[in-house]
Amino acid sequence: MGYIVALTGGIGSGKSTVADAFSRLGVTIIDADIIARQVVEPGTLALHAIAEHFGHDMIAPDGTLNRRMLRERIFSHPEEKAWLNALLHPLIQQETQRQMSQATSPYVLWVVPLLVENKLHEKADRVLVVDVSPTTQIQRTIARDNVAREHAEQILAAQATREARLAVADDVIDNNGAPDAISSDVARLHQYYLAQAVSQEKA
Repeated sequence: MGYIVALTGGIGSGKSTVADAFSRLGVTIIDADIIARQVVEPGTLALHAIAEHFGHDMIAPDGTLNRRMLRERIFSHPEEKAWLNALLHPLIQQETQRQMSQATSPYVLWVVPLLVENKLHEKADRVLVVDVSPTTQIQRTIARDNVAREHAEQILAAQATREARLAVADDVIDNNGAPDAISSDVARLHQYYLAQAVSQEKA
């Protein structure tokens, strides 16, 4: 397993923008959200298990998972959320390991929105947090997802606090400004991570 940099941040923080900037520098991106969608694609055993457990109305007419309905179902039922996590987490972990083993860049950027919530930060060599103010998070979430302020605030409240994320951070990118302002931070960190990956390989 090579050098792993975990990238995290709250909703609306700009994780995708930062990940895209690293990708343009040739870094392999492994995105936990994308993998989470892959393991429940039409025809998978996991999707079949979800339909059996929650009911077949969880499957949209096009055969995909009705993610919004599932989120609403588990939001207020901790035992159902625990059942779903027990099903999906091992599958996500397995696919993550497979992708990491096939990575070709000196280090990988592992994008994990729930890094702190799921206590996964210890699995990375380095933790990079994209930091923005809660006000900015709410504004961006409302604009991006076209949701009510109350809904955006609920999502924010359900995630780890800004302080909890910063507490596990080795590096921080402040993304309160314009999106193009992060490119110099990414370039600087990229050089540092390359050096760290090389030194780990030699050790």
